[in-house]
Amino acid sequence: MSAVLEIHDLVVLAEGYWPEPDDDVAAGPPALPGFVLSTFNPLAAVAADRCLTKRPQPPDGITGIVLVSDGDRVSAEHVQQAVADGKRIGPLFFFQSVPNSVAGLIAAKWDLRGPVVCVTDGGLDEAALLIGDGDADQVLIVEVRAEQAAARIVSAGARP
Repeated sequence: MSAVLEIHDLVVLAEGYWPEPDDDVAAGPPALPGFVLSTFNPLAAVAADRCLTKRPQPPDGITGIVLVSDGDRVSAEHVQQAVADGKRIGPLFFFQSVPNSVAGLIAAKWDLRGPVVCVTDGGLDEAALLIGDGDADQVLIVEVRAEQAAARIVSAGARP
């Protein structure tokens, strides 16, 4: 489903979500190697994969990523409790506690070579700035909230 966004004249080229109608919500998103405990990173990855699989063609130019979230609360709370209890914190939690780690994984998998921006709100403004400033030709916006994720790839100009 493509639609012209009113704001900034951005065009949605493709979208992907978790969950989608055939997903087993109780089982959660597919596991993501290198990430533990939380569904935050797998949610971002599955929504991005679904979006990028649906895009009309691989971009000729640079594709940036904007990750929109409040962060991985499950992992943060786990680390906080482990520290409070004097327990050892597994090394994967240091890696996955940075939201742009999953954005980097998405970029590597899909050969996206543009800038990565992580914000708690919005996404469209940042995408428009990246495109408007010439830092990216397209931007993948991935939003993760609770147990849901949405991804859309946007560009400026006419639909393909």
